[in-house]
Amino acid sequence: MVGDTRNAAATLNAGGVIAYPTEAVFGLGCDPQNTQALKRLLALKKRPVDKGLILIAASIDQLQTYIQPFSPEELSQVSSTWPGPVTWVVPVKEGVSDLVTGKRDTIAVRVTNHPVAAQLCRDFGGAITSTSANQSGQSPARTVADVQAQFGDQLDCIVEGQTGGRGEPTTIRDIKTGALLRP
Repeated sequence: MVGDTRNAAATLNAGGVIAYPTEAVFGLGCDPQNTQALKRLLALKKRPVDKGLILIAASIDQLQTYIQPFSPEELSQVSSTWPGPVTWVVPVKEGVSDLVTGKRDTIAVRVTNHPVAAQLCRDFGGAITSTSANQSGQSPARTVADVQAQFGDQLDCIVEGQTGGRGEPTTIRDIKTGALLRP
């Protein structure tokens, strides 16, 4: 089903897996607190569990369930890039699923400035997973037609919309070291 952010949010709340436009490509999303949805997303993508998943949100408040509190310096760093196309690897709160963290003590998070992705998070009421909409080794989907070509009817909803036009995936930085993990 192709729908809007309200349809997709209802699908997420029901435990579904969706695709939606982000800054550069379409992402695959599910509720990061739903183990069955996480397992299904990883299987659809053919992604190893140990890689972990990025979470996106419409605001930093939507990430509080998943991240350790920031120091004033860390808050200044992330605030200078959010909302925007920068993902930060930060210390994770205890209890977050290994399916999200890849069994690390960190988690990758972003406050998105993509209008459709941000509205989706607002409609859902929290952060969602964000991994490129493609099977491992395939090119990431950049349109609804690309998503349909790769996944057919395996997804529960595809959100209509355009990507943000970035040629490359979002930058990933480490909050503790400042290291650039993905340019």
